[in-house]
Amino acid sequence: GLSEQAVLSFPSKPLCPLHRYKAVWLIFFILGLGTLLPWNFFMTAREYFIGRLADKTSHVRNQTGEATLAPSYLQSVFDNFMTLCAMVPLLIFTCLNSFIHQRIPQQIRISGSLVAIGLVFLVTAIMVKVPMEPLPFFVFTMISIVFINSFGAILQSSLFGLAGLLPASYTAPIMSGQGLAGTFAALAMIFSIAIGAQQPESFIGYFTTACVTIVLAIVSYVVLPHMLWVLALSVCFVFTVTIGVFPAVTAQVSTVLGEGNKWGVYFIPVSCFLLFNVFDWTGRSLTALFTWPGKDSCLLPVIVVLRVIFVPLFMLCNVKPRYYLPVVFSHDAWYIVFMIFFSISNGYLASLCMCFGPK
Repeated sequence: GLSEQAVLSFPSKPLCPLHRYKAVWLIFFILGLGTLLPWNFFMTAREYFIGRLADKTSHVRNQTGEATLAPSYLQSVFDNFMTLCAMVPLLIFTCLNSFIHQRIPQQIRISGSLVAIGLVFLVTAIMVKVPMEPLPFFVFTMISIVFINSFGAILQSSLFGLAGLLPASYTAPIMSGQGLAGTFAALAMIFSIAIGAQQPESFIGYFTTACVTIVLAIVSYVVLPHMLWVLALSVCFVFTVTIGVFPAVTAQVSTVLGEGNKWGVYFIPVSCFLLFNVFDWTGRSLTALFTWPGKDSCLLPVIVVLRVIFVPLFMLCNVKPRYYLPVVFSHDAWYIVFMIFFSISNGYLASLCMCFGPK
């Protein structure tokens, strides 16, 4: 590919692709898929991590008098720590992008991040078969989340900088690839539940699939040129609001319609993970049809900030356990409506801001 010095010597003209449009579009789609598929597989496998944190020595009696495992302390704090370990590195490394850009070549940033994420998931897949006490496993999982999101922030910013060398239409396939990543992970989870696959083997498949996708993304990357542009503050805020409640809060919502039937089993995989990723993908794809509001419009940052309303809305749904706030939106329909608007606004606004960036 061209060096950064060569690109910067022609600042007034965008770099045109040397490959055919469809081939380059597909490469950007694969790279977009590779940025979020590993984390989505990691996040959707929440039940696996929760299950390995169980304290098998603690039992309680249920309503029928049967002894069941009591939720351990590590299980109760897992979602909170997962959100913290995902959001803090993401914010820090997003803010450090300019510093990193000046000192680390883009080829190392992108390829190095992909290799690091792939190695984390390779080790995670191996660990499925390795016995480990709950506390060491908890620490290992949190360190993995920190690594995934640290390198993920570097990777995404560098990837969109790469798209900035090309016409703005090449940003859309990245966003579409990212949206499809979550949908694919959610469908894999639902398929696993439907066929009744044994958990260890199915989760090895999850993490191995992520590794294969990363390898495919690395192969796709080698044909593309290099440069970086810094993500806008609006993009950072969109993702901050999203990761602040998804899945730490949204995955804790309980159904009122699924008690005693199969809907209770499918409620979170369908209404939380699948619904979010389908409409997130839809929102990302809408920018290929229209881009409203415009780049210089005051409405764009206002709409981005208004997304913070989803935080109290989800907290007032039927989240369990709860100690202080009342349940205002108990019915499943409220939760589903909130999730649709939450996810489609996440995909559309993030994609819109990044489409404006290269111009």
